[in-house]
Amino acid sequence: MPKIETSGKLLFSLMGRTYADEQLEKYFPVAKAELDGHDEANDLYKIELNDTNRPDLWSAPGLARQLRQYVSGDNPVLYDFFSTSEVSMDDGGRKLVIDESARRVRPYSVGFAATGVTVDEDILQALIQSQEKLCWNFGRKRRSIAMGVYRNDIITYPVHYRGADPDATSFVALGMEEKHTLREICTLHPKGKEYGYIVKDAPVYPFLHDDRNEPLSFPPVINSARIGAVKTGDKELFFEFSGTGLEDILLAASIIACDLADMGYAILPVTAVYPYDTPFGREITVPYYFQEPVACPLETVHAILGQKLTGEQSVQALKNMGVFSVFEKDCLYVTVPEYRNDFLHPVDVAEDVMIGRGLENFAPEMPDDFTVGRISPAEVLGRKVQELMVGMGFQEMIYNYLGSRREYIDNMHVCGKDAIFIANPMSENYEVVRPSILPSLLESESVSGHAVYPHRIFEVGKVAYKEPSENSGVVTRNHLGFLSADNDAGFNDALAYVKTLMYFLGKDYALAELAEDSRFLAGRCARVMVEGREVGVFGEIHPAVLESWGTTMPTIGAEFDLDRLG
Repeated sequence: MPKIETSGKLLFSLMGRTYADEQLEKYFPVAKAELDGHDEANDLYKIELNDTNRPDLWSAPGLARQLRQYVSGDNPVLYDFFSTSEVSMDDGGRKLVIDESARRVRPYSVGFAATGVTVDEDILQALIQSQEKLCWNFGRKRRSIAMGVYRNDIITYPVHYRGADPDATSFVALGMEEKHTLREICTLHPKGKEYGYIVKDAPVYPFLHDDRNEPLSFPPVINSARIGAVKTGDKELFFEFSGTGLEDILLAASIIACDLADMGYAILPVTAVYPYDTPFGREITVPYYFQEPVACPLETVHAILGQKLTGEQSVQALKNMGVFSVFEKDCLYVTVPEYRNDFLHPVDVAEDVMIGRGLENFAPEMPDDFTVGRISPAEVLGRKVQELMVGMGFQEMIYNYLGSRREYIDNMHVCGKDAIFIANPMSENYEVVRPSILPSLLESESVSGHAVYPHRIFEVGKVAYKEPSENSGVVTRNHLGFLSADNDAGFNDALAYVKTLMYFLGKDYALAELAEDSRFLAGRCARVMVEGREVGVFGEIHPAVLESWGTTMPTIGAEFDLDRLG
């Protein structure tokens, strides 16, 4: 979980009053935060944040904003410098021009300027920390978001963002004294060694410079030694955000802009001009408000929280969280704050009502029903299957239930139309709920080429996929998956394992043709039918799938729906 450090001077100046540690610990749960330590001698507070969906809280200004709002219960802060699709703020001639070449590496860049406050040591450390937390945690270690802070007073607009030749483009990087090419920076500079891998295989590298060709940075790696060297005493700043997802970098820009406004800065919009279409058009004046309103029936709040609140009570609870809402026709209509993008479902509205209402206002209740604990039939079957697979010489594996599109869809050569995608994943490695066990098994096989063959592995676990007939539109099932890799592994071996499994489970079964399953080799695979319904598939894994996983050893695999089999 993200951890931040801040001086008490900065935190309490933003909150409007000083709080004792006991008071902070009382209010911190509102922001899903914990006081991790207080160094009184150095006026340093260490705070752990427990909500990965709220990157706006990962800074002293963001945390102070949430606590200040909860304590006061006043109307949420109105930030009047945001553009929308209908209204665009005056950019004062400040432009960020994106070149067509940027599309080949990191296609999006936005920015804004800030002025009016002199940077001191507390502000500088807060900016550095916000940059690190947003880019590392929310920006997937700079792979999807990179943020740069620059000296705005020596920038000549428009600023240009393009894809540059890594061997022909050079500048003096921050912390260095000589010019180096972008490719050299990736191997010579400490930040290049740490982050250069993100773009090293791209045909061009991202490069940011002003209209006089003065370099600003090589995002996502390092700033320049002149314009990119922000220090105490600076009064005018330029913030640039580049990356692979436009909504993500716009949200990061909104968070930083609101933080700066809370610290007293005046925010100066900058218009990003694209030569290609984006989800928000070709010209975007940033900060830009792109969030959609959310509606939540009051009955949904009642059902989730178990307490009947009036519309007025719910509106006030949301106000305590900094969320503006109105209550009409038995429904809450929520305007999402500029610095948040975590309202994906009415349940998120109910959660904010609960926190804003105060957990202490919900009386604990003992359960009405009591049951005797015992193993469920599904667990009994699962354990029996595990014993049978171990008895046939297979090794049990345990995997994550979240993975990437590459693992679950691309490498398996399937369309993925039934796969469940996470709407706001913190990492591309955990963006899909597992629809099958076979990809997990193949991933293990792909890194086990050094081990002595044969390889026989299995897992009994859960998968989930879309199912329109279910109320929720999705279904979770208990599955068995097994895989065997060896020089002479073939269909007959897979059939032998299936026969053994079905015999000891006492199931009468039949085989049927398996058509159009890209995971298996045509003619060397089959469906397993029990009482006229399909309970599993097995066969030889298709060579194209094996190639995608980087393995060439002949492999057989099978997957059974244990809920149907039971």
